[in-house]
Amino acid sequence: MEIFKIKVKPNSKQQKIEQQDDGSFLIHLKSPPVDGKANQELIKLLSDRFNLPKCHITIKSGVSSKHKLIELDR
Repeated sequence: MEIFKIKVKPNSKQQKIEQQDDGSFLIHLKSPPVDGKANQELIKLLSDRFNLPKCHITIKSGVSSKHKLIELDR
């Protein structure tokens, strides 16, 4: 089980994941932060990046914030 700090930037022109110097991630998402669409896109993007099923990725805190804690259950 791993926990990551991330910052999300919704409404970006392209999807991308950038790892910061402090070990956290900056994630650009195309979806707007409306009705959980950005969170769904975030979980799918992390699922592809870490080769995990979506059910193994949990937003531990920050569901409605740009700053989130993500738990990966490997």
